[in-house]
Amino acid sequence: MCKGLSSLPSTCLERAKGMRVKLSHLAETHHKQKVQDGRALQDLETLLNNKACLQVFRGFLRSEFSEENLEFWLACEDYKVSPSHLQKTKGSNIYNQFINPDSPQEVNLDAETREALLSVVDSLCADTFNTAQQRIFNLMAKDSFPRFLRSLQRTEAIRAI
Repeated sequence: MCKGLSSLPSTCLERAKGMRVKLSHLAETHHKQKVQDGRALQDLETLLNNKACLQVFRGFLRSEFSEENLEFWLACEDYKVSPSHLQKTKGSNIYNQFINPDSPQEVNLDAETREALLSVVDSLCADTFNTAQQRIFNLMAKDSFPRFLRSLQRTEAIRAI
């Protein structure tokens, strides 16, 4: 009947052991990734650095008609890493799209921060928008992110991860 594993050639046994090690490693890696992605849904900073979770969060904000804060934060991130010869154009775009009181996606900044930006709009540097970006980050962390955590989209994002 069954002669057991001893009847198999040693090369088959070695291959099987190697495959077992590889499968075990893949399963462990997959589990670590799921845990890491789950953590991405626990704090805003981690979420913003996870592309899949960021897309789900963006969809949630879009459904609430409040994605301008995220778009501003992302534009500021892009601005910070832009070459200096592009910063004036990008900075101008950020100001016109998010800061200017008549802008299409005006973000909710206090008057002091808005005035400070207005005074330096002609002499932009890499950290021009840092204060405003931090204020918007704090606003998202206190307002939209907690709502997202209670939303159906978060539950769906966890299932998808």
